[in-house]
Amino acid sequence: MKQLFKHCDILATENDAFRVIRNGFLGIDGTMIDYIGETRPAQTYDTEKDMSGKLVAPGLMNCHGHTPMVLLRGVGSDLPLHEWLFEQMMPVEDRLTADDIRVGNQLALLEMIACGTTSYSDMYFEMETVAENAISAGVRANLCRPVVCLDEQEKYEDNIRAKQSLELFRAYNGAANGRIKIDFSIHAEYTSFPGIIERYSKDCKKLGGRMHIHLSESKREHDACVAKYGKTPAKWFLDRGTFDSPTAAAHCVWVTNEDLDILKEKDVSVVHNPTSNLKLGSGFAPIPRMLEKGIRVTIGTDGAASNNNLNMMEELHLAAIMHNGYHLDPVIMNPAQVLKMATANGAALQGRTDTGALTVGKKADMIAFQMDWPHLVPDFNALALLTYSAQASDVCLNMVDGKILYENGEYLTLDAEKIRFEAEAALKRIYG
Repeated sequence: MKQLFKHCDILATENDAFRVIRNGFLGIDGTMIDYIGETRPAQTYDTEKDMSGKLVAPGLMNCHGHTPMVLLRGVGSDLPLHEWLFEQMMPVEDRLTADDIRVGNQLALLEMIACGTTSYSDMYFEMETVAENAISAGVRANLCRPVVCLDEQEKYEDNIRAKQSLELFRAYNGAANGRIKIDFSIHAEYTSFPGIIERYSKDCKKLGGRMHIHLSESKREHDACVAKYGKTPAKWFLDRGTFDSPTAAAHCVWVTNEDLDILKEKDVSVVHNPTSNLKLGSGFAPIPRMLEKGIRVTIGTDGAASNNNLNMMEELHLAAIMHNGYHLDPVIMNPAQVLKMATANGAALQGRTDTGALTVGKKADMIAFQMDWPHLVPDFNALALLTYSAQASDVCLNMVDGKILYENGEYLTLDAEKIRFEAEAALKRIYG
């Protein structure tokens, strides 16, 4: 089917830079964008949609999270990272069933889709059910089952998590015409030992996979690795061969200058998680230095237990202002940078060359904002307005592959009422 969006403002990309087209036209042929312009296209379309008063933008790419943890939202609040993880999160996670994870992920999908996310990267367990959810919901997803090895004597062949990761890769990588990608994942250096990680990293490279890790999230984690191995977590992963595959490194709050050189040399993508890092008291990732070095930086929400939401618009806002305040420099970050982090850079991290920007020939993955709310008037600078003023509640449309998933509060691919009912039942079972 051919669709035409007419009379909308469009946050298009030309020559790797954003360009705002006012009162423009955007054409879709099947799953692809086939026209963007200020004037009506010559070709005809099967349907036309009047988008007056709306701004159409690329869909947001949430590059790090643990979506089923929406069922743990609020648990263990106001604790340091290690106490939060080992004393609060893991005991509850041990009680989760595959069905809990299915429902938790569906609840997260409701939240993310309404907030403008069209593609997300997720690290958790029981990911087969998460993959099936993504296929049904129509979103894009990079999913992984993280490897953990807490016994130094454990053999690679006996590590059940590595087996599950490889099985997931073989079963679902490339599913739904490529909407589903399966990544490899190592939870972190502090939940691993070298032997298994080296073997797993080799398998990732051999199979042409992508890697997703936590890296130097807290000072305690970073310093403990140096004390134990005489090297930073980044150097530890480098020596294990992990960075020989395209890697997404979440957090990177305590990386050194030498670590940044490693990340740049190995083309590692950093996932900035502003809210999570602030809430857990982890610190301020050196994002401006990363950008100066040409390191690809993306944005993620982390899980709802450490955020406590999956609102990418909130992350955009924080990523744009927190570093200005920390560095006492009001121009060290700018709207174009953070919008690119949340769109094109996220697509590159996920290995998706066909999305992340509104350009002819790209996938029709886009969101629309209702722009006539008082807090969005006047519109002198659309990029600044999206970054500093817009709210997730302003998202009025979410489309992936030319298919509308959400419009004006209505979910078209998910049964929101059923999901909320099943989530309540799951919460009663988990917490009593």
